Amino acid sequence: MLMYRDIIQQIINTTEMFPDLKRESFSILQLNLGYRCNQSCSHCHVDASPYREEMMSQKNIDLVIEVMDKYHLSCIDLTGGAPELHDKFRYLVKEARHRDIEVIDRCNLTILSETGQGDLASFLANNNVTIIASLPCYEKENVDKQRGKGVFEKSIKGLVDLNKLGYGKSDGKLKLNLVYNPQGASLPAPQAELEKAYHKILQERYGIEFNHLYTITNMPIQRFEKQLRLNNEFEAYMKLLKHSHNPINLNNVMCKEIISVNWKGELYDCDFNQMLSIEIGASVKTLESLVKHQYQFLGERIAVGDHCYGCTAGSGSSCGGALINE
Repeated sequence: MLMYRDIIQQIINTTEMFPDLKRESFSILQLNLGYRCNQSCSHCHVDASPYREEMMSQKNIDLVIEVMDKYHLSCIDLTGGAPELHDKFRYLVKEARHRDIEVIDRCNLTILSETGQGDLASFLANNNVTIIASLPCYEKENVDKQRGKGVFEKSIKGLVDLNKLGYGKSDGKLKLNLVYNPQGASLPAPQAELEKAYHKILQERYGIEFNHLYTITNMPIQRFEKQLRLNNEFEAYMKLLKHSHNPINLNNVMCKEIISVNWKGELYDCDFNQMLSIEIGASVKTLESLVKHQYQFLGERIAVGDHCYGCTAGSGSSCGGALINE
């Protein structure tokens, strides 16, 4: 039986199968504040749950502040787990907004109903935080199947509450974007088509408004990979991703401008490489070294593997949704 490190080495050894990529800039710092979450979704590539204890230290939070100042970032993208469960989440948001840096909160919506988070929605609105919220379907049965019983109703309540605060309106002052991902081993439907359906149904049924819908391909790693293997679908899904590879998407993949940071302060080319422990292609490896040296990322190699086909298949997939319009 292969050890985990052997599997990772196999991934690294097959990177020549995916086209080489070079970094173009560094303007967005994506922070995984920890793996604790109030949900345990079947598709979660982070394997997050309420039982995880890994959380970013105060030392690394302070280093993030130094990186903000040194590299003049345009955005920090906060993820997890549920990033709001980190006790320094609000501190980090305030520090970034004080520097006029956009903050993205990757919110699962149900966190807004958790004990102790009653003022979270108001905090996000008061600090003009961009919300990217998970809502994998507009049908209750599908959402609860993927994310847990009762999640759909709590998600709808969260969206209604955010709308009351001004989120999702056409003026775009408080941005509320939703995320769709498929139920199983398939590619997302065209983003523009799904967005129209979401707008229509959520407005008609619940009076909910939002700005945009992002479609994201399920990555064949961690919890979703286990699910695929249990269903004997892993090989077929990998073939689908490779067969659907669209080289045009290589121009816009998120890893060209994002640096991903795990809870330990280690740097990666993307959140997915982080979960696979695939070391960043650049020579700088940690937040601490990023602060000590004024590092130029332009032209640096990006570490890739077969899972990267999940970002280039079909219309493409990134933290900001599809890479091309169909």
